[in-house]
Amino acid sequence: MNVQGFRFAGLHAGIKPAKKDLALVVSDVPASAAGCFTINRAQAAPVQDAEPRLPATGVRAILVNSGNANALTGEQGRKDVEHVRRALGAALRVPPESIFTGSTGVIGVPLPVEKITQGLPRLVESLGASCEPAAEAIMTTDTHPKVARRSLHLGGREVSILGLAKGSGMIAPQMATMIAVVCTDAAVPPPVLARALRSAMDASFHAVVVDGDMSTNDCVFALANGLAANAPVGEAGPDYESFCAALTDVCAELARDIAADGEGATKLLTVEITEAPSTAIARDLSKAIAVSPLVKTALFGADPNWGRVLATVGARAGSQDYPVDPDMAEVRIQGVRVFGDGKPQPHDPETLRARMREAEVVVEVALAAGKDSATAWGCDFSYDYVKINADYTSLIVPQADGSVRREDRLTRYSPGFKQTLLVEALRYISRFSGTTCVLGYAGEGLRKSSLRASFCEDVVLLRSVGLRPVVVHGAVPPEEGMPPVDPDVLEMVLTGRITGDLVALLNAGGGRAVGISGKDGPLLRAVPAAEAFGFRERMGEVREVNRAFLEMLMEKDYLPVIAPVGIGPGGETLHLSPEGAAAEVAIALGAPKLILLQDAKGLVSGGEVRNQLTVNDLEHQLADGAVPPKTKPLVHAILRALAGGVERVHVLDGRLAHATIAELFTDDGVGTLVTAG
Repeated sequence: MNVQGFRFAGLHAGIKPAKKDLALVVSDVPASAAGCFTINRAQAAPVQDAEPRLPATGVRAILVNSGNANALTGEQGRKDVEHVRRALGAALRVPPESIFTGSTGVIGVPLPVEKITQGLPRLVESLGASCEPAAEAIMTTDTHPKVARRSLHLGGREVSILGLAKGSGMIAPQMATMIAVVCTDAAVPPPVLARALRSAMDASFHAVVVDGDMSTNDCVFALANGLAANAPVGEAGPDYESFCAALTDVCAELARDIAADGEGATKLLTVEITEAPSTAIARDLSKAIAVSPLVKTALFGADPNWGRVLATVGARAGSQDYPVDPDMAEVRIQGVRVFGDGKPQPHDPETLRARMREAEVVVEVALAAGKDSATAWGCDFSYDYVKINADYTSLIVPQADGSVRREDRLTRYSPGFKQTLLVEALRYISRFSGTTCVLGYAGEGLRKSSLRASFCEDVVLLRSVGLRPVVVHGAVPPEEGMPPVDPDVLEMVLTGRITGDLVALLNAGGGRAVGISGKDGPLLRAVPAAEAFGFRERMGEVREVNRAFLEMLMEKDYLPVIAPVGIGPGGETLHLSPEGAAAEVAIALGAPKLILLQDAKGLVSGGEVRNQLTVNDLEHQLADGAVPPKTKPLVHAILRALAGGVERVHVLDGRLAHATIAELFTDDGVGTLVTAG
């Protein structure tokens, strides 16, 4: 769903070491604009520039950089904002006053103005309909881009709203460490847009809390360019209510995504307060629970410690003199009643622990003190949160020109840590040296350039220590709601762009990769499949692998990168599931290990991700109908591989950087290991 008249771009300008760091959102026509900003008195220069100028008309662009906050940089920081606005105005041929900027990154370092201005011509040239590059370019410690969309009818016209945001740490209510840009093609005058945006904050970004710390740079921009040609939305009435509801939905989805992606987070925490004396009290108590370190650490450990929840309610009620009695409350965790009627309620702690390992944990507190309610979102505190923030300024080193570089050499860590790391790695290197490992690479990890690069770096490292890797890749999954991909287009994407990109990355690292499809050789002979797995036609199942062809390549020290396209009985093209093709290749080569990178932390059993499963476990899940339809091809591929002689199959989260190395070369590993017994 596109928003009429808006274009987006994102690129690497050199502020950060490698990832995209400069984003641009442009309205093709002058737009109404509004904003909400951090209340931190140490406001960054772009916030100081933008807040007094909004709401406004005639706005054309929002420019956001990541890697440098331009905060606490004095008068020079404000001059740098003006310099950047003038340069972008010249590149877009619009007035500098029609441009607003945002920054995020390291505090107290001068803005790298030259790098930004040098990148502007390329940025403007790359403007397009997709918002993904811009959403990626504003990320800091985020693990993925955050985008939300809605459509609605106003005055008989269909209008669209699109929002993109970043946020991961320093997240506290009254704006979080986040930057968001919301675009709509609705006609909304600036005062009305400002009012609607403020009303959306309480139920969205003001309800997010990760660590209780407030940033210097928070801002939410809203742009409305009117190209949907609806009658301008007034300050009251059905159209205003509908627009506010849709805008709040977009902001709330982004807020939830920010909470779930909190630094080091493994779970989203949703806190629902009901039966409160007022909405304000409900909001305050929900956020107090979501930010409590004791609640958050219990959440990380899947500990159903309801006592910490009620202790937080009591402490906040006491300090603020709220008419709330915790003894009268009812507490539910994941729907399980754990406290009520003034006493603990019987429940099975182990079952509840298992449910608390799910991706979202819901805590409900009914106060029996009124009729109002509110919801807050947070996340757990993990070991990684401490690691990220303890290392932040020691690993991310500001440069004289305002850019940053990452400095994570082992010399910066303790001797004990280095010894443990090297012992584990050397043990596993010796175990796997000389063996073949097949890697099936599919899912969202293929969409993001930084994840593709980290995967290829892992594969090259595996080769360097004596492992013989073979890569079988899939395609980037279509976005939800999109029609199935045309088979001919899919083949071109698989064998051309994706294979070519992976081969280029591998060879840049010295991998000696060669790209082939299953039709080459022919490597993969197939027959039509019984299930389509999301495609209209021409899906196949592998029946024969040309082992001699693969072994010839590997004996000459080439690294095969295989597109899952097979050749049918009549010479026709058949598309293959990447998991199924990887399993058949692993069987043919006698590989002891198959790694499948997917869009999941691992395989789920009994409501939680399991570290280890057996063939018997998976067969029981299939028989009981407990395997979701989307997961069935993966499960069948695992069972086929193990039945064909593969000793170990690992399912890893392909959305995590360096997941392959973490699995092979550490004792704890990641994901799910599946074995025969």
